[in-house]
Amino acid sequence: MVEVVKPVVGGGPKKVLYTLATIGRMGVGKAAKALTAKNACKACAYGMGGQRGGMTNELDEFPSVCNKSVQAQSSDVQPAIPLPIFDHPLTDLQELTGKEMEHLGRLGTPLFKPANADRFTPVSWDFALEHAAGKLRETQPSRSFFYSSGRSSNEAGFVFQLLARAYGTNNVNNCSYYCHQATSEGLATTIGKGTATIELEDLTGADLIFVIGANPSSNHPRFIHMLKNCRESGGQVIVINPAKEPGLVKFAVPKSPSSMLKGGSDIASDYLQPRIGSDIALLKGLAKAVLELGLEDRTFIANHTQNFDRFLADLAELSWDDITATSGLGRDEIVRVAANYGRAKNAVFAWGMGMTHHVHGVENVEAIANLAMLRGMLGRQFAGLLPLRGHSNVQGIGTIGVKPVLAKDVLAKMEASFGVSFPQERGYDTMACLKAAEAGEIDSAVIMGGNLWGATPDTAFATRAMSAVGFKLFLTTTLNMGHVHGLGDGEVLILPVTARDEEWQPTTQESMFNYVRLSDGGICRLENTRPESWILCEIGQRLLPQSAIDFKAFSGHSRIREAIAAVVPGMEDLADIDVAKREFHIKQRVLHTPQFGTADGKAHFVVTPMPVLPQERLTLATVRSEGQFNTIIYEEKDSYRGNAGRHAVFLNRGDMERFGVEEGQSITVASAAGRMPGVATAFDLPPGSAMAYYPEANVLVGTEVDPRSKTPAFKSVSVWLESA
Repeated sequence: MVEVVKPVVGGGPKKVLYTLATIGRMGVGKAAKALTAKNACKACAYGMGGQRGGMTNELDEFPSVCNKSVQAQSSDVQPAIPLPIFDHPLTDLQELTGKEMEHLGRLGTPLFKPANADRFTPVSWDFALEHAAGKLRETQPSRSFFYSSGRSSNEAGFVFQLLARAYGTNNVNNCSYYCHQATSEGLATTIGKGTATIELEDLTGADLIFVIGANPSSNHPRFIHMLKNCRESGGQVIVINPAKEPGLVKFAVPKSPSSMLKGGSDIASDYLQPRIGSDIALLKGLAKAVLELGLEDRTFIANHTQNFDRFLADLAELSWDDITATSGLGRDEIVRVAANYGRAKNAVFAWGMGMTHHVHGVENVEAIANLAMLRGMLGRQFAGLLPLRGHSNVQGIGTIGVKPVLAKDVLAKMEASFGVSFPQERGYDTMACLKAAEAGEIDSAVIMGGNLWGATPDTAFATRAMSAVGFKLFLTTTLNMGHVHGLGDGEVLILPVTARDEEWQPTTQESMFNYVRLSDGGICRLENTRPESWILCEIGQRLLPQSAIDFKAFSGHSRIREAIAAVVPGMEDLADIDVAKREFHIKQRVLHTPQFGTADGKAHFVVTPMPVLPQERLTLATVRSEGQFNTIIYEEKDSYRGNAGRHAVFLNRGDMERFGVEEGQSITVASAAGRMPGVATAFDLPPGSAMAYYPEANVLVGTEVDPRSKTPAFKSVSVWLESA
C-alpha cells in the first residue's frame, strides 16, 4: 500500500493553538494588555499598532496580528532573571542554547564583568553609568564603534548617533549592513531613493506580486494575507525562490475563516526555483523575454528613464543558453512568467535577503528595478518596489542617522542646530568595525540591542573580533548568546532597558512602507529597567559635560523629535506627532508619480553583469526557521519544513544520491571558513543547492562582503560534504 504524505500547509490550526498556548504562558491579562496597547509591533517592519490600536494597521484592518507579534511580546512579559543565575560562571551560561537564553527571563539589573573575571556581578545604575562614561573617556574615539539593532526607537537611535559623533567617531552602524544595505545601494543607483516606493494600500490594487528571495510565510506572515487577497481577486503571485517553501504554496490564514475551513489558500500561482545565486541570470532572462514578446512600456521608457540603450544592448548579447545554463531553468519557464508579467496591469516586486545576501547583492536589486522599469511599474499607484525588511524599526534607525556616512545636507543641519563640529572621516561599516577589532584597533564598543556576535559570519572570526574589544557596553531587554560568547578578558557592562511598550515617554518607529507610528509606552513590568534614551543621555552628560549638546534636555523625547524634524528631510511631521497623534508617511518616499530621486528626476537602467557561479561544489544559503526571529530562537523544530531541527542540512534528493547520503544521516559540511556537523534532510531544492539554519550555519560563512553594500554573502556559500 502506498503511503499518502499529507502536504505541509503554512499557518492553520496548529499555529493558532501555538499562539493561544503562548498567550496562556504569558497570562491572558498580560497578553491582552501588551497586544492591545497603542504601541507599534516589535517584530518585523511590515508594521501594525500605534495610535490606531495594538492589532490594527494603517488600513484600519483588525485583527492585524501574527505569531511573530505574540512571540515578541512573550519575551517582554517574562519576569526578571533570578539573581542566583549570575552566581554561575560564564562557562555554564555558554552551554545554554539560544532558546534557553531567551527563556531565562528579562534582564532586570545592570551586570558587570570585570577584566579577567569569569562571571557577571549585579551592580547599581550609578556605578554602571559612571563606569561606562569613564571607560569611553579613556578610549580614543577613533578606536571605538557604536552598533544598533533595528529594535530601538527613532528617539533612542538619534541620541545614539548624536552621542557617538559628539564623542568623536563616525564608526556608527546598524544591522542593515547584514541585511538590506544592498537594497539601499541598488535603489539609489536606479531610482535615487533607498526604500519602498509603495504604501500598504497599493498592495490592494496589485494584480501581480512577485515574491523574490523571501519566505514571508515564516518571516512576514501578515504579508501572506495580502498575497491571498491578490490570488482570490484573480491576480497572480509569482514566487522566485530556490527552495519550494510549503507556506508559499498553500497557507491557512488564521484571520480568514474560509481559508482555515478549506485547509489553506493557494498562494503561489507560479513558482520558479533558480539555482542559488543565479537571480541575475533569471531576471535578465525575464527582461529579455518581455522584450522579445513586445510587452515593454515604450512610452514610460522614453519619458521617464535613462540608459535604456545600454541595457538593451547588454540583453541582446546575452544568449538563452547562458541564461538557462546559469539559472538551471528552462527557457519555456522563463518566457511563461514573462508573458504573465506582460499581461499584468499593476505589479509589485517584493524581495528579501535571498537577494541581498550575496557579494553581488546590489546588482541583484538593480536587476529587479530594471525589470520594473521595463514595464513602467514604477511611479504610480498599485505598482512598485517593496523590500521586505526584518526588524520593526531598522528602516527608521537608518533614516535618523545611525550609519557611518550622513548625507551632507543632514550633517550640515545637525552641526548648525547644535553648534558643534562632527568628525569628517568616513566611518566603518559593521564588518569593517569587526575587522578593525580583530586587528587590535578597537578598544570600546557600545552595542544597543541585537546579537552582533551571533549575527556575524564566520563564528570563529566573530569570537576573535569581539573578544579583542577591551570594553563592551550592551543595552538589552534579554540576554542572548552574544552576551556570553566573545567576551574575552576585557570588561563588560550589560544594562537592562525597557521594552517599547514600557517606555517612560512616547516613541516613534518607521515601517517598511515609510509609515511612522507613535507608541505610547507606559506599561510598568520591571522596576529596575531604564529607557535607552535615558541611559544614553545620562552617559552623554557624564562623558561630554562641556558639550554644546544639552543631553539632559534630550531626556525629553519631544525635544529629540523636534531635532529630528529640523534636520532629517521628510520627517518634519515628527515635531508634533505626540500632540497631534497623527501618524504619517515620510514625505517624498512613496512614488505615485514618476518623479524619481536621481539628479535628472528619471529612473536609470543599470547593466548588471552575471556573476560566475561555482559548478563543482554545493552552494549553501543560510535561512531562518518558522519559529525564529533574526537570531532569536522560539522553537527548536521547524513546523514548515517537516519539523526539522536546528542542525538540519537541506539537500536536493539527487545530490543526496550522488553523494551516497541518506535521509537523517549525520554529515559534516565544510567551507573555507569552517566545519559544521549536521543532519542530511531532503528538500525541494535545485541540484547543487543546499540550506542550513542561521545563526548555527554562520560557522560556514566567510567574511567576504559585497564591495558596494559591505554585506556578507550569507546566502551563497561554497560548501562540500567532508564526511558522511
